[in-house]
Order: sequence, then C-alpha cells, then structure tokens
Amino acid sequence: MLIDSLYPKSFASDNHAGVHPAILSAISIANEGDAPAYGGDSCTAIFERHIKDEFGDHAEGFAVLNGAGANMVGLALMLGRYDAIICADTAHIATHEAGAAERMLGVKLITVPTKDGKLTPQDISSRLGGLGNPHESQPRVVSISQVTELGTCYSPSEIAALAETAHEAGLYLHVDGARLANAAAFLDCSLREITTDVGVDVFSFGGTKNGALAAEAVVVLETSLARGVPFLRRQSLQLASKMRFISTQLSALLTDELWRTNAAHANAMARRLAEGVAALPGVEITYPVESNAVFVSLPEKATASLQERYLFHVWDERTGVVRWMTAFDTSPAQVDDFIEDIERHLNA
Repeated sequence: MLIDSLYPKSFASDNHAGVHPAILSAISIANEGDAPAYGGDSCTAIFERHIKDEFGDHAEGFAVLNGAGANMVGLALMLGRYDAIICADTAHIATHEAGAAERMLGVKLITVPTKDGKLTPQDISSRLGGLGNPHESQPRVVSISQVTELGTCYSPSEIAALAETAHEAGLYLHVDGARLANAAAFLDCSLREITTDVGVDVFSFGGTKNGALAAEAVVVLETSLARGVPFLRRQSLQLASKMRFISTQLSALLTDELWRTNAAHANAMARRLAEGVAALPGVEITYPVESNAVFVSLPEKATASLQERYLFHVWDERTGVVRWMTAFDTSPAQVDDFIEDIERHLNA
C-alpha cells in the first residue's frame, strides 16, 4: 500500500494535486513522432504565439522546468554583480528557495516586513537610501509575489503604483507568478491586466500549481532584456531537451482559459473551506482568503490530531497558524468532509 493512500485528501499544497486531463491529453498528442530538441519544435512555436496573444506582441515567453528556476532566470536578466533585490520578508525567493538568489545570482536580498505579504511604494522608497553609495549593494529589482505567500493578491492599481515607484528610481519590477492565475481569477481580470498593462518588466507564469505536470514560463515584457534569456536559461539548467512536452502543457493552460477554470475552482474551494470553519470555536482566519490558501489559527491539540489524517503545514508554530491549500481537483465533498473532521477534533 502506498502511504499516500492513508490520507483522504491533501490540503498541504496545490503541488500535491495530479495533472489536469486536458494537459495529459496534450502531452500524449505531443508524444507522437519525433521533434527537434531544445525548443525548435512546433509545440514550442505554438506556446510562444499563445504568450503574444495573451500578453502582447512584444511579450517573449520562455518555457522552463520549475518555479525557482523561472525566478532565477527572470531575475538574472536584470541584475549586476553588486545589485540587490527588494522583496517582502515572506517572499518565496527569500524563504523557500534555499538561498538560490544569493548563491546563484550573487546578489543581496533587501527584505521588508509586511502585514499581508504585500509591498507598498513606501516600502520601496524606504530602501533606496543607498543608491549611488559604493559601500552598499545597489537596489536594482523590486520582486513581488502574485499571489503572495500569505494568500493575498495585489490589485492592478497596486502593481501599477509599485511599477511607477520602481521605474522612477531606475529599478525593474519582477513578479513571481507561481499562482498568477489564482490572482487573476480572484480579481476577475485578464492575466494581461496584472502584468503588461501595469508596468511589469519580467514575470513568471506558473503552471505546475494549476494543473500542469511540470511547466513554468519566464515572460519578458521589457524587450531590451529578452536577448539574454536563451543563454541564462541554458546556464541555469532550465533548458529542457524535449521542450515540446513543457511547451504543450503551457499552451493547454492558455487555450480557452483553462488556467482560469482551474484557478477559479481552487479559489472557490478555499472560500468554501474558510466559510465552513469561520464560526467554529477556536478557529481564527488570520489573512484574507483571496486565492486558494486559507490561513487559520487552531488549538495545538486539534492541529496534531488532524495531521494524523490530513496533510497540511503548520505555518507558525508560535501562534498556531496553519495553512490549508486547495487545488483544481479539490471537490466540494472533500472540503465538506474536512470541515466535519475539523469540527469533530475541535470538540474532542
């Protein structure tokens, strides 16, 4: 028996979900016959056209293998040896990529404490005092996560304000878009409205957390930067030989807005879960539920007993906050069963 079968449903991460049937089908179709390697295939050409259709004719899309790799390639385009990245202290590049930015890019991260995972223009301005000072690392990039690591979303106007502040200071704006689809679904807008239209320079478009097998993209909107991607992608070990299988997954997500269908469902399941536990004694929802993440404070005893049957992460051991994640394949029945179990363990 596989140990995974002991758990009725994982609420630990959308990475735990399987692959959407339409994406599996696309991979199967791409598997027919031979094709040139390293992106010289028709599947990759179709993906690149999808990127232009979605984000504008000047947008350049590059398929990569994983989210951390997408961040490193995208950030490397904009950074020199003595530069720095301004980001929230909860940012994935600062907390969950094993120091990749410092080790691989050789730059400093200037982290900013936030209450909800979101930077403000004032946060950026407050970290610019060392510009021109040869004794300090030079801020060169502002990096934000959309969705943030706390499940919150930047509105288009908030991103535009960050871009304006960054550009006025000579900085670029980068977006870690591992859950960009969930943000657009929550905001009821297009992907373009939270990237191209608001001044983003480089961003990643995540597929793996939204129904893909393993597929992310680096999208470059600042055209002067695009020429470096092929070299940095190769150097960063993010160039897949059989690129067609990566590209076709991203094309499937960008066809008929499958990305939105998957993300909207995951978001809806998170809202269902949050609404189902909000009134339970001992439960406090700690951050707004704006995506497919639910952060709650639970009694330690209930957390321990629930983790005997369900996979989920304790986010903050000091405060007892846990994180529950839903995915494109989470069903209402699974959410309702989880709510019932939560209530039972709270009353035990």
